[in-house]
Amino acid sequence: MSFHMQNDQNEDAIMAEINMTPMVDVMLVLLIIFMITLPVIQQAVKVELPKANSVRNEIKPESVQLTIDAKGQIFWNSTAIDLKTFHGYAEKAAEKEPQPEINLRADKSVKYEYVAQVLAASRRAGLTKLGFVTEPD
Repeated sequence: MSFHMQNDQNEDAIMAEINMTPMVDVMLVLLIIFMITLPVIQQAVKVELPKANSVRNEIKPESVQLTIDAKGQIFWNSTAIDLKTFHGYAEKAAEKEPQPEINLRADKSVKYEYVAQVLAASRRAGLTKLGFVTEPD
């Protein structure tokens, strides 16, 4: 590739122009190749696919509101229970499929001992979906 530049003194000097013809030729060849191969790729085998409903039938697990008030009293969905009764409720809930989500709401002034007892009883019963509920600032 040669570069020629016009100069007042010398007519045969090098010019500063790039020859675009080879690049345009290569681009046109690539365009033709893609135009020919694309329809061949898309029409490989024609198959009539069956129609099906693709929506999953998810059963949402029930939600249990577990509350511990400031005195340490436990409430299962607004029903006051003691720790032994809670263990029985927790075992029944752990056997359900899908397992219910337990939302633990503890008063900010409750002793940690009561919360720890409920958590330990939940673990022994086999509950795995236990979450803490808080209020935003």
